[in-house]
Amino acid sequence: MKNITIRQALASDASSLYEAERETSRTPGLLVSRPHEFNRDAFERKINALKDHGLYLVAQFNGQPVGHAYLEPLGLEALAHVMSLTIVVHPGYVEQGIGHALMTHLLEWAGSQSTLLKVELRVREVNHRAIRLYQKFGFVEEGRLQNRIRLPDGALIADLTMAWFAPDKG
Repeated sequence: MKNITIRQALASDASSLYEAERETSRTPGLLVSRPHEFNRDAFERKINALKDHGLYLVAQFNGQPVGHAYLEPLGLEALAHVMSLTIVVHPGYVEQGIGHALMTHLLEWAGSQSTLLKVELRVREVNHRAIRLYQKFGFVEEGRLQNRIRLPDGALIADLTMAWFAPDKG
């Protein structure tokens, strides 16, 4: 998809990001949360919190949010060199380069942060599309949390932990 714009998230994006994640969560194995577990106000709080300490991005196409992602500090001094990554391509927009565009911007920013050495994420073992994207960007599997996620049908799947290490910093 051409003409994707990547920009900082704004508090006014909270409602559309909330709705997109709720819709995404309806597909088992993509997100951990179920639709009823999301809170619109939590999106606004996260956007505001990451303005100064992290990064929250929105991908837009024709003025509409089509994906979002953020890098969040882990909050402890001993982990100040690590951030957690969350990325969601909105329903109806997968396989169009949005995840790639968001990851490019996130990791360029991460690489420019002098104290950031590592980016971590968790991904469901059944989300092969996301795993391939992360691997393309240099993420490596660090662990497998067996039977961590219970799908709505009762099936249990693993969560994979993956990490990206900033080049030439450690």
